Amino acid sequence: MLTGTIFDLKRYAINDGPGIRTAVFLKGCPLDCWWCHNPEGRSPYPQLMVRANHCCLCGECVKACPQGAIRLEDRIYTDTTLCQDCGACALVCVQGARELVGRTATVPELLKEIERDVVFFDQSGGGVTLTGGEPLMQPRFACELLQACQAQGIHTVLDTSGYAQWDVVAQAAAHTDLFLYDLKLMDDVQHRKYTGVSNQRILSNLKRLVAGGARVIVRIPLIPGVNDDESNLRKTQQFLAGLPGLAGVEVLPYHDIAQAKYSALELAYRLPELASPPAERVEWAKALIGI
Repeated sequence: MLTGTIFDLKRYAINDGPGIRTAVFLKGCPLDCWWCHNPEGRSPYPQLMVRANHCCLCGECVKACPQGAIRLEDRIYTDTTLCQDCGACALVCVQGARELVGRTATVPELLKEIERDVVFFDQSGGGVTLTGGEPLMQPRFACELLQACQAQGIHTVLDTSGYAQWDVVAQAAAHTDLFLYDLKLMDDVQHRKYTGVSNQRILSNLKRLVAGGARVIVRIPLIPGVNDDESNLRKTQQFLAGLPGLAGVEVLPYHDIAQAKYSALELAYRLPELASPPAERVEWAKALIGI
């Protein structure tokens, strides 16, 4: 049976599409955005997160590690060259300082969890949202899950960067009621710098989705010093003006609440001094975009 890898499932989500939703976070992402707020979703594989401030120095993880990758001194040290992300240490960590992020699941297993909230979907106009990571990095699994939800009358949302082959996007569109589509930067050189990939496929897929009648809400993360300059915002407005069939446009102000995750994953956070944009800057950006 086909399985997928997820790193979270959040019930009663209210920011991932209309109504009350169940958000399924699929692991793996082809982008490397500097401001990513789910860095644990980048790798397609399960990985260990270590929250040092939760550790009580009991030493149980040291004894449990089959690779001998953990040692206890003044604090717990993990040798990442030896660690195989097996999760044995997380199983014995009573303080929750160690967590293996990522698990495999089948479509029937997830559908059973999702269906628990159908009454809330029906009352609020909600449903299921596939997010990540990038759901389209697991195309067969994402499409089967979307199709299974639709077969049960559950409204489906796909939250995507749009960075995938068109045939993958088109297959997903057949089972998606609404796309939440990220649009980050219009300049391709800058897009490559801050996300690691070109934006040409993203822009092309967005045009084709809208032209084909898909319901799409464009979401623009507003990152100070990255994409909040007048030139980029005006180019964004011009591009969106050529997509008259859009269902909506939203601006999502940058926040830094994910910094602790980077530390737990031993990843460098590349925007350590950046603050959320003030409300007046957000409104100015919205006006330039034409919202």
